[in-house]
This record gives sequence, C-alpha cells and structure tokens, in this order.
Amino acid sequence: MRTSAKEPVIYQLPKGMRLVCCQAPAEIEYFGVDTNVGSRDETSSHHGLAHFVEHTIFKGTLRRRAYHINNRMEAVGGELNAYTTKEETLVYTVAPRGNLARSIELVADLLMNSQFPAAELSREREVVRDEIDSYLDTPSESVFDDFEDLFFAGSQLGHNILGTAESLDSLTSEVCRSYLAENFHASRMTACYLGREKPENVLRKVQREFSDIRTEGAPLNRVRPAAVAPFNLRRDIDTHQSHTVLGASIPGIDDLRCDAIALVCNILGGPGMNSRLNLSLRERRGLVYAVDASTSIFSDCGLLNIYFGCDPADRDRCLELVLKELRKISMEPLTPRALAAAKKQFIGQLTVSSSSLEQTVLSAARAVTMTGRVRLRREVVDSIASITPDDVLAVASMLRPEVCSVLSLG
Repeated sequence: MRTSAKEPVIYQLPKGMRLVCCQAPAEIEYFGVDTNVGSRDETSSHHGLAHFVEHTIFKGTLRRRAYHINNRMEAVGGELNAYTTKEETLVYTVAPRGNLARSIELVADLLMNSQFPAAELSREREVVRDEIDSYLDTPSESVFDDFEDLFFAGSQLGHNILGTAESLDSLTSEVCRSYLAENFHASRMTACYLGREKPENVLRKVQREFSDIRTEGAPLNRVRPAAVAPFNLRRDIDTHQSHTVLGASIPGIDDLRCDAIALVCNILGGPGMNSRLNLSLRERRGLVYAVDASTSIFSDCGLLNIYFGCDPADRDRCLELVLKELRKISMEPLTPRALAAAKKQFIGQLTVSSSSLEQTVLSAARAVTMTGRVRLRREVVDSIASITPDDVLAVASMLRPEVCSVLSLG
C-alpha cells in the first residue's frame, strides 16, 4: 500500500508480516524488526525472559556463533542493537549505505534460528545481574519501575522488565527457544527500513530472507490492568537525594485524546525550560535539579508521570507545588494566547525531533506494530492545532491531585 511518494510505504506480506519503508537521502541505512511481545507477555515464573532473550538472541544461531554475529555488522562499520519494552522487542541494524542485504539476512537469521547456547547464557546471566545491580544503585531510574509495580500491582504490567537475580536462573536454553518460537511469528512482526533504497527493492529482499518465518504461535493474552486506589508512599533508602514520581492513569495508544494529553504533559514538564513545573520548582525556588513529565503509553492503557529529585527535607514542599500546578491546569482554562504559544512550541519540538533518523524509523515501526499505520506529520500538526481550552481542561482533569499516586525513595 502506498499513499504518496513522500509518505512512509507500508506493505502487508503474504504470511502476515508487515514492512514500513521510510525514504531519506542519507548515507546510512536502518533495518530492523519490531515484534509485538515484551515483558507484559511473560509468565509469572519467568519474569525477565523478554529482556534476557533480547540479550541472548545474539549468542548463536544454527549458522553462526556469537563472534560471527557481533562481527557481521561491525566489519562494515555498522552496528547491531536491540531493546525490550513491556510490549515490544526490536532488533535492528544501522550501517553505511549499500549493506542492506547483509542487515536483512542477519536479522532474519537471529529471529528465526537463534539457539541460545547454554554456555553463552551462563555468562550473560552475570551481565544481566550486573545490570540489575546497577539499576538498583540508581534510584532516579528505579523509582519509575517501583512506581509502575505499585500502580499496576497484580497485573501483567506490574513487574520489572529486568526480572530479578533469582528469576534469571529459570531462563534456560529450552525456555528461551520456546519463547522465541511461540512469540516471534509473522503476524506480530513489523520490519522497518530507512534509507535511499526503493521500497519495492526492500520488499523483495525482506520476502526472500523471511520466506521461512514462522506463521503460527501463541496468541497475545493481555488483560487490561484493574485500577488501584491512589497511594502516597515514602521509602527510606541510603541516598543523599529524594526521588519522587507522581502519576495518574491515562488512555492507551489509540485514544483520540492522546495529542491533547501530550500537549498537557509538555506544558507541565516538557523539555523546555519554560515548562510550568521547571519554572515553579527550579527557576523560581531552586528546589530541584531535575523535574519533568512523561507518558508511558501501552496498547490498552497508559500512565502520565511527573518526576522530581530534591533534598529530602524539601520533598513535601516540592510535592505540594506540583499538586498546585495540577490543580491549576485542571481548573483554569488556558487563554487563547497561552494555548497558541503552547501549541507552537510543541509542534516545533516535534519538528526538531523528526530530524533524528533513528527515532523516525523506530517510531514508524512501533506505530505500525501497535496501530497498523504511521500518522503523517500533517495529521499530527492538524490535530494539535485543533485542541481547544476545553480539551485541555478535559484531559487535565485526569491529573487532579485526588486521583494521583505518589512514591518517593529517600
């Protein structure tokens, strides 16, 4: 399917796999495959499996040993990478232009033929254990996962992507191979490409290398998390700074209010120094080094987070200032001038971020995986431009202080 020469090109392959091509006049090429499976889809006895498979999928296939996998892209100056989220696993390459066939063949081999040798897994468990320890030593990062564990308690989303040092012992070669076979099949996969190559040429190469891709596997079995009562918890840890996350529930990825929510998030704690929370907590009072707002959007639900780090003695004062801003934005309509300025800034930020080739192609892959399409820039701009003061109040009401939960470490 192709809608215009400048738009991403999306193909539906015969076996159910999809391909999205983004053409760009670049001297590098990106290729990868995004698969609709993540830590949310693990069983309770195998927490950390999605992330562990992402680490060890590079450790050997029916055709290659770990060294040959690692060297395949590096030999031409390229890179092989991967990441895992709660709902996705993405394996991708970046290389100088002219190496697309090499990239596609390698990624296909990994996703179809990885064997997870026991000796390699034993070594990698220690690497992941070090990663877990490093993460636990960084409360400014771990507080987000701890908050989500509480916010989504009892659900598939309520556990850390990394798993635990203990759960790693259950992740054997057989468990990893079974997970790959059950979850990495065509109907869950979106291949993505960015570069100069014509989309039809990319399509031919993908069809050839993925001709034997699995077409059957386990169905997704995701259950929307039940709401939990708002909480306000403070955990004492040995750290010089207090780290706090405040959050509230927002809709999932296909909700029509997502752009208004993103605009509100940007007004409150976006990257600009003029965000309301930055002005209130840092610029005017010097209480924090960092304060920001962000969203975690899933297929059926979402979470808007506000984070700040401060001296433990200032935690309560900072929290009250945050709640004050939430009351204000949920009760006081923006003036036409203020709303126009917020829209202009937000659209400008999106334009700047679109200059990142890596972000462009990986975002396109995620969009097709989760929604079946890529929103064009003009659609997004038109949607943001149409937001009214009443729209802002409506979505900001989801962030009323009485519905928010809070977790502080330190």
